[in-house]
Amino acid sequence: MRNILQKNVAIPTTANYVQQGTGAPVILIHGLAASLHDWDDLIPGLAASGYACYALDLLGHGDSPKPDERAYQMDWILEHFFNWAASFHLSEPAVLIGHSLGGYVALEYARRLAHLTRGLILINPFYSPSQLPLLLRKTYRHTSLSNLAIHQVPERLFRFLVDVSSMAMGHSVGALHSLPERIRAQTALDYKRTAPGVYHIPNVISDMTPHLHEINVPALVVWGERDRTLAPASFARVVEALPRARGEVLRAGHVPHQSHAAVFNQLVLRFLGEIEK
Repeated sequence: MRNILQKNVAIPTTANYVQQGTGAPVILIHGLAASLHDWDDLIPGLAASGYACYALDLLGHGDSPKPDERAYQMDWILEHFFNWAASFHLSEPAVLIGHSLGGYVALEYARRLAHLTRGLILINPFYSPSQLPLLLRKTYRHTSLSNLAIHQVPERLFRFLVDVSSMAMGHSVGALHSLPERIRAQTALDYKRTAPGVYHIPNVISDMTPHLHEINVPALVVWGERDRTLAPASFARVVEALPRARGEVLRAGHVPHQSHAAVFNQLVLRFLGEIEK
């Protein structure tokens, strides 16, 4: 597949990824400052149900290449992902599952390559800068703050902040934390190993709103009604704008696929079964 996006740096052609299972292809795309471990609770069930799962670390994340650039561009993330996905030469269209920033990537893929897209599952999708609270928008504009956070703040302090946030959110079934301990540990690790330039992406992301009506594939939008990263009201607007979408709301925060994994996994399997009919 030829490069379809403009760039001003050399985009690596490799990516860290996992592949598990055989059958209809499902591509999983994590969010900002996360990794392919977002899907540790989902991939085994999908593979056991007859799906071929492909999950990567996006450019600048996890164990994928991290160009030494102060300000990453969204086009770099997209080109890296498009070329990685094309490298598998899949024999049939794939279902894309994307969380937050991964939702943006999935939407762009479906918009540009509809013939290669069987369906979309979007989790708290990030599709417009207007979804961000004003404070977060201002923070992302200061690249120096991101560099300071990544290089100077100890990992254990990140972990403490993750724990506090998890306790503040609580769980719908009365547990102390919204996130299991292993996920909180992975979250802190993923933040620390994300390239600082990645935090520039919210500054340069294009508003997808005018293009949502063009994406005419079956879609399931799942979101947490208590999201504090992106405005919860914005997710219902995605459902309204996508021609073939329906929504599912959970009493959760920004990562319902991790905080409510069992419920989320059932929603995914049910949707996949529906579009196979």
